[in-house]
This record gives sequence, structure tokens and C-alpha cells, in this order.
Amino acid sequence: MAPYGSDDSTTPDETDDLRAGRRRAARYVVPVAVVGVAAATIGLVPALADSGDPDLPKISAQQLIEKIAASDVEQLSGTVKITTDLGLPDFGGLENSLTGGGGGSGSGDGSSADPTSKLTALATGTHTLRVAADGEDKQKLSLLENAAEYSLIHNGKDVWGYDSGTNEVFHGTADDSDGKDKREEVPATPKDLTEDALKAVDDTTSVTVEGTAHVAGRDAYRLVIKPKDSGSTVGQVTVAVDAKTGLPLKFTLTPASGGAAVVDAGFTQISYAKPAASTFDFTPPKGAKVTEEDAAGTPERHSGDSGRSGGFSGDEGFAPGGPDGLDVIGEGWTSIATFDTGGEGIPSGSEAGGAFGGFLDSLGDKASGKFGEGTVFKTRLINALITDDGKVYVGAVTKDALVKAANEAK
Repeated sequence: MAPYGSDDSTTPDETDDLRAGRRRAARYVVPVAVVGVAAATIGLVPALADSGDPDLPKISAQQLIEKIAASDVEQLSGTVKITTDLGLPDFGGLENSLTGGGGGSGSGDGSSADPTSKLTALATGTHTLRVAADGEDKQKLSLLENAAEYSLIHNGKDVWGYDSGTNEVFHGTADDSDGKDKREEVPATPKDLTEDALKAVDDTTSVTVEGTAHVAGRDAYRLVIKPKDSGSTVGQVTVAVDAKTGLPLKFTLTPASGGAAVVDAGFTQISYAKPAASTFDFTPPKGAKVTEEDAAGTPERHSGDSGRSGGFSGDEGFAPGGPDGLDVIGEGWTSIATFDTGGEGIPSGSEAGGAFGGFLDSLGDKASGKFGEGTVFKTRLINALITDDGKVYVGAVTKDALVKAANEAK
């Protein structure tokens, strides 16, 4: 976990860590990409905890964040419920083609067991996860889906993904240094989300401790993070922190517009006992289709037992990097990322035609200004302006903020 500071500046190393964290998160799951953009920087405002139930010793925000940073929980198991409500329209089945999900046996070289596609399911709706960990070399995350289950297992040098619904397996290997990175690239638990929200600090945010709570049978403090600046779509982030261990137990992100949380992830049950060693054992079931990840990052599918063992290092095995030439306008919660696609923007729904044209119309609003014309794609948290000449402006900010940024950049 990255260290936290209490000053108003961010060092170059901290900035690099923040950008790297955003890149990893954006490749795997939309909620975490949302957190990465929204919580660009966080300032500390010391405050004492309110009285509440349970009755816990008073603690400042600075002390509580230091407690999170110092948390040394390595062994646990439990159940996490995560609900994501970005306010996206009904995709009508388009989500698989748009996100690359639903690999299955009929989807070319893709695999439904590849974490890149499978964990996009967390972008919408309510899901139940079972998690277990025993140090840096053994972790397991299982996504329960009706009668099926998807599991991502890291055990030593092996990383396995298994989709019981399609009986497909994804296999890669990681050296000791990469093992930890693989675990951190599946940010679905309150701890993962909180770490992404607390990557860096400055004075654009108010951070306080506001009361206490019971979460999964544990006594916890409530850490509340709010943007100071207007123009952000973020209302606040609330983190329930285990009073004894410092482990984040529940993460809730609510929008400035009010209503239900955009992201609500919390343990419903947790144990700090050492999980059984068999928890992390995995052998491809008989007849399973196995996709091996080779050293070059090229998936190769085999039937039955896996053929040669593959390797994948760092981010290379899952997804390509983001666009080149990414710049950031502003700072803190109202920062806007911008880049030039070099293209001609997004076609209108009528130009695209068919179901995809309807999808574009349902997401986008036309916008114009000194920059020319474009389309604003909106969710309850992240908004993006794509101009007709191919420039993109995106952030956890309002439509007006995006248009203003595009006008000023002209």
C-alpha cells in the first residue's frame, strides 16, 4: 500500500504511483476506474470521531489513515457484497461486444475465464464475492453468478481463472515480484477500493472521522472523504475501517446528485483465521478448455489439460495500455483527463445505425461551444466529452465543466 502524506504537495514518485494505479484499475473493472478518476487527490483535515455505537476511543483522520496504511492483515476469508449503479442504460446485449466480455467457446481466441473480460461484470448490478488470502502468494476471489461461479486464484507462481458456467480455464504464471501486482490488479474488495481512493493527498479534499459502525460483526470507524471544490459529481466516499486491524471493511461512494450509492462494497462476513491450504489448490477439470498465456501475452487455447505453461508479467498479459499523450487539466476532484484520438469523433446514432446507433443516442447528449461540436456521454459519476474532431475530455465532473475545459483548450 502506498504511503500517505499530510502535506499539500505530491512528489513525482507519488504522481507516478497514482498514474500507474489508475492504469491498472481501468483495465479491470469500471468501479475502480471511477474511483481512480474521482479520488485523484485527497487532503487531510484532522477531526475527532463523533460519539456513536460502538463506543470507541477517539481518533483523528490522520491517525485513522495511518492505521489503514499500517494494517498488516495477511490472512482472511469472507464474503463481500458489491453493488454498482452508474446509471447506465440497458445495453440490450451490446455490453459483450463493447467490453470484450462473454468470451465463451464461440468468441474467437477469447476466454470467458480471462479476468480482463470476466470482472467487467462488476460494472453494473449487485454481486456476491467470496475472498480468501494467506500472505502475498495465495489469494482467491470467487464471483457467484446464479448457478455458476467464476474464480480467480493466485497460488505461488500460478494464476488461474475458472468459469464453471462454460467450463473454461485461463492460466498464467507470475514470478514472486509479479504475484503481488496480480493480486492488486483485481480491485474488488473494500481494501482495494480504499487504496485506490487514497493514492495521494492535497488540499482539495476534506477528510474526517464521523462516528462509528458495526460491519460484519466488527467495530469500525467511519472515514468520510468529501471534495471541497464545486463542479465534481462526487458527493462523498465513506469507508468503514476495522477499529482493531485497520482493514477497510466497507466502501461507499455516493454522487453529488444524491440517491443510491454509485459503488457500495462491503464485507457481510469476515474471519481473520488462516484459510485451509486447499482453498488455493486448482486443477483444470476434465474436458475444460484451457487458455494459456505465453510470455508474449498471446493467449493460446487448448482442450483438456493445459499444454505448455505460459508466463505473463506485469500488465502485458491482459490488455493494452491507455492512449498516448494523456494530459490532465486542473487538479483534485475536478481534474479532467484529455487526449486526442486522432480520429473524427463519435458518429451520431443515425450515422452508426442499428442497435449500436440506438446505444449511442441513449448515452450521449450533443454539446457545442468555442471548441466546435461534440457529444457528452454521461453516467451518474463519470462524464466524457468527445468532440467531432476526435478530442476527448473525461472526469468525475459536470457537463458544464467538460465544455469549459474544451473551450479553454481551443
